[in-house]
Amino acid sequence: MISTAIRVARVGSAAELAAAALMMLGFPCLMLAALLPSVPAFAAAAAVTYLADHYLHRRGSYLINRLGKVRAGLSIRFLIRELLLVLLLARLDLADSIVFYAAIAGFLTFFGFQAPHSALVTLIRSRRRMPVATRNVDLGSRIRIPDAPPNALLDRSAEKMLHLDLAAVVGVLVAAASDSTVYGLVGVGITLVLALCYVAVLVPYVRGKSTPPNADKVLAAADAWLRNYRPETVLYFSGSKESAYQVNMWLETMEQLDTRPLIILRERAILELMAPTTVPVICVPGGVHLMNMDLSTVRVALYAANVGKNIHLLRVPTMKHVFIGHGDSDKLASVNPFSKAYDEVWTAGRAGRDRYAIADVGVRDEDIVEVGRPQLAPIQTWQGVPEGSADGGMPTVLYAPTWEGWDGNPGNTSLLLAGKNIVRKLLAADPPVRVLYKPHPFTGTVSTQAKTAHERIVALIVKAAAERAADPRFAADGADRSAARAELTRIEARLAKLTGGDEAGDEAEATRDGMVDLAKHAEVLRLRAEWDDAYWRSAGTWEHRVIAGAEPRLYDCFNVSDAMVSDISSVVSDFIASGKPYAVTDSAELGVEEFKRQNTAVRAAVILSNSAAELPELLAAVRDPAADAQAAERQELKQYLLGPDKPTSIEQFNSAVRQLAQKAEARNLGQETGTSATSAEDVPAPGAPAPDAASPDASAASAAAVDLASALPGRGTTGETGGAAVKD
Repeated sequence: MISTAIRVARVGSAAELAAAALMMLGFPCLMLAALLPSVPAFAAAAAVTYLADHYLHRRGSYLINRLGKVRAGLSIRFLIRELLLVLLLARLDLADSIVFYAAIAGFLTFFGFQAPHSALVTLIRSRRRMPVATRNVDLGSRIRIPDAPPNALLDRSAEKMLHLDLAAVVGVLVAAASDSTVYGLVGVGITLVLALCYVAVLVPYVRGKSTPPNADKVLAAADAWLRNYRPETVLYFSGSKESAYQVNMWLETMEQLDTRPLIILRERAILELMAPTTVPVICVPGGVHLMNMDLSTVRVALYAANVGKNIHLLRVPTMKHVFIGHGDSDKLASVNPFSKAYDEVWTAGRAGRDRYAIADVGVRDEDIVEVGRPQLAPIQTWQGVPEGSADGGMPTVLYAPTWEGWDGNPGNTSLLLAGKNIVRKLLAADPPVRVLYKPHPFTGTVSTQAKTAHERIVALIVKAAAERAADPRFAADGADRSAARAELTRIEARLAKLTGGDEAGDEAEATRDGMVDLAKHAEVLRLRAEWDDAYWRSAGTWEHRVIAGAEPRLYDCFNVSDAMVSDISSVVSDFIASGKPYAVTDSAELGVEEFKRQNTAVRAAVILSNSAAELPELLAAVRDPAADAQAAERQELKQYLLGPDKPTSIEQFNSAVRQLAQKAEARNLGQETGTSATSAEDVPAPGAPAPDAASPDASAASAAAVDLASALPGRGTTGETGGAAVKD
């Protein structure tokens, strides 16, 4: 019942629900105490409402926002409490007392301070919100960005300001109980002085050197940095905060580019959730600001998602536009007709090319380039279940279902119809296996049924883990696990010291101070690798685990698993890189043959029905290589889906970037010279006059054309060609 109430009220916990109930019951109690009248009862009810209100604000409760929507917002709640206090004084026959008039005048004056306070806070936040926010971009040397106001002044500022009436309320209550007006006058005076001081300390931050430059100066500084840095390849991303993982997966690839990289974001929330990187990042929320930004040196733009805001960069003709996506799967999203808006579509392997051909959505085969999946480099290939280990070679099975999707199709995820059956059979497997459960981060965001199914699966795994921990058969390696936990604590403390002390006061400060410390960044990467190793050693190789957070990463789970159960998603294609056995659930009950016909990635999988009756086949393949009938087919499918192992994917990716940059440069030079330079061979030498197609010198000019590769980004020295920077 409590869980239902929590879900309906959309609060985060039972404590939050209790605080909300106490606050809502407190106001009727205040009225009753005022009418009786009873000073002690009023004081008790007032204390409850103050504390409950403060707790809900500190927790950022959804209910606080909802109360504002129904005319029961923060200011109204404080005003009602103060009016009821005045009513209490009147019921105590203190209407002719000076404390009565002091209370009325004091509360009116106190609320008069709310307007300038709110205006100042709004103005400070507005002026310190930059038109562009950056990381690893040196704007601080070009424009003056002052320190942010102390966080204590702006964080939950309205709540803090209103709580200053506490001194007046306490003073008036003491005066009413003791018949001494002094307490009331002193309390009201303290409240008014504190309110005046709060307003006064905000004033300096809206004038003079305490305010950042205006938008024009900031944008000019950003353009000056761009002209100096001369970015060549851009990763462009727009999306909700839940989709931050889609850009994070490309950060390491961007760091390994041969050309100068830049990341352009459109939402501030994505910038806040972006993983640390050495690549320069510019967040440009305004479409007009982006379209006016100097990106003249960019030759290749990469897009990780199909969203409407892509049009703001797609409109630029001097660069070539590429859809790279955020995973390789057989979902319909992988062949979105929007993809034909790009110059090229890059897929992992031949399978991606074939999907577009079958879908017939307007993407031409010659515009598709196979570049592999650079992100899969950390995935280790399967060596089989280790023999002779303390747990008898117990295999680990990862259950990584995808989320429910936007369309309500029950075939999107196995959670709804098959999830509990899969987990129950894995937990009951004999010989036993270890179960890792890592759900998609979007799970439950659309469907309450999916959220409920997820919670039930978590409960099953937690219960099974507790039972296994109490079983003496699984008590080996206790000393090693204790040492690993101690190491984990040490690493986490060091990471917290490295990453927790650099939080800037606000967006402007983060832009000014957001230059990455390369040495610290390298140490953080090393420590994260050590953390991952210690994390797995800190748990027994038999211990079931629910992994709902960002760490350990999905690929880390791949590496410690011997098999996986999942749904149709890019997770399946990525797992195939490991060469390990896997199963995919046919939740829509298409049947094995039709399911394999529609979904390339499952052709070498064990196909599960919603009953999960086929799981023993997967477990047999894990335990005995002779029972693994699909091993050879998995290897063939791996190359079909993800491309060849040689050259490496990052080498293929860099090659594709270089070749497309050549096409962009050819197009731009052709526009400038009035010729149709559509390939590298057609490009005249830098600075050479355009040949007249009708003149005898045309062929000579063509023969004298340089190889454009020597005048393209990524080769060392810089030169100028048509106003755009190139490298040789």
